[in-house]
Amino acid sequence: MKSFKYTINGNVYKVHINSVVENIAEVEVNGTPYKVTMEKPSKKQVVTIKRPVQAPTTPAGDPVVTRPSSSSHSGAVRSPLPGVILEVKCSRGSLVKRGEVLFILEAMKMENTIHADRDGRILEVKVNKGDSVLENAELVIIG
Repeated sequence: MKSFKYTINGNVYKVHINSVVENIAEVEVNGTPYKVTMEKPSKKQVVTIKRPVQAPTTPAGDPVVTRPSSSSHSGAVRSPLPGVILEVKCSRGSLVKRGEVLFILEAMKMENTIHADRDGRILEVKVNKGDSVLENAELVIIG
């Protein structure tokens, strides 16, 4: 079947494997026949592939993560990163100045301030404290 040449402690061994049935091998070492019992190979490891977990939802079935709305509003201030809203520092109807802090967003274990990009009145606050938001999600509409 197969032949091998081994050198062990300076001694040369010519090994011929004649047959292997289950865990018994019939071999010849330098012309002398032997029956060798081999250990059974360990069981094959089973790999389990996990499916992606479904997006988290509230008890009412609404998604926890706020996705960017398909309708784009020209006065929208958007999230620059995906993260969690730690603080909402504005409210509907209030007047804001350019550069004023509107939100504190935690992203990548860092707090980020989201500023107003224009002067105006808050028409709609689209997120609440604790909401998870994706990148480019509308946070507030300034009119």
